[in-house]
Amino acid sequence: MATKEQTNPNEMSFLDHLEVLRWHLIRSVLAVVIIACFAFVMKSFIFDTVIFGPKRMDFPTYRFFCNIATFFGATSDFCADSFPFTIQNRTMAGLFSAHIWTSIWAGVIIGFPYILWELWRFISPGLHENERKYSRGFILVASTLFFMGVLFGYYVVAPLSINFLGTYTVSEEVTSEIDLSNFIATVRASVLACGILFELPIIIFFLTKIGLVTPEILKKYRKMALVVVLILCAVITPPDVTSQIIVAIPVLMLYQASIYISSIVVKKEAKKEKQNAK
Repeated sequence: MATKEQTNPNEMSFLDHLEVLRWHLIRSVLAVVIIACFAFVMKSFIFDTVIFGPKRMDFPTYRFFCNIATFFGATSDFCADSFPFTIQNRTMAGLFSAHIWTSIWAGVIIGFPYILWELWRFISPGLHENERKYSRGFILVASTLFFMGVLFGYYVVAPLSINFLGTYTVSEEVTSEIDLSNFIATVRASVLACGILFELPIIIFFLTKIGLVTPEILKKYRKMALVVVLILCAVITPPDVTSQIIVAIPVLMLYQASIYISSIVVKKEAKKEKQNAK
């Protein structure tokens, strides 16, 4: 196996590449399973502290917005003692299933840097030496952006969604009893969506490298991107303007950073072509 990975990719057959990819995938899955096992054992921390953290009104995000409302002398749902809903399980295997899948997703999120590393090990032999040099720090930067997105989703998007949807009511006759799997899905979707969304600069970097994106294109469609961002924020956040703006601001900042990154890549490519032409 080690011999195959050291072979020049141009001399490897399609089946050889599939064999190499298979082992990278196996190692990635194994890493996720190992981390998931640790997460499975740490049931109390994963559920009581992490998953159900945004359900308690002493969550940092709620305290922050409550302090702001108090400062301006306004009343706010963020200052309530508790949420007017309960979480319940409706199926026989619901708790065990939630425990298993939550542990697996914890393995995916925590093991993201290793998964990226295995992906990079697979594609890097096919790159030129100068391309590998320009792509140094890829794993560190991509992992940092991903975890920044995860934290943003957990501390901003998830609590805003839970606060809005959990306190929304149509009648006093209706009591909200949220299903456990639905509550976990809300937190998970917020975290993963923001984690992937924050990878935008990395995606733009590679799209620029292969010539599909230029700074001019990004600037030309900036207004359209703004509309897309607002629509996306409307999907992953509660349907109130404040929450959408809070989420849209960092995404727009990432888009602007992507334009800057694309400009740097284009300048370096132009400089390299000029040097090769001499």
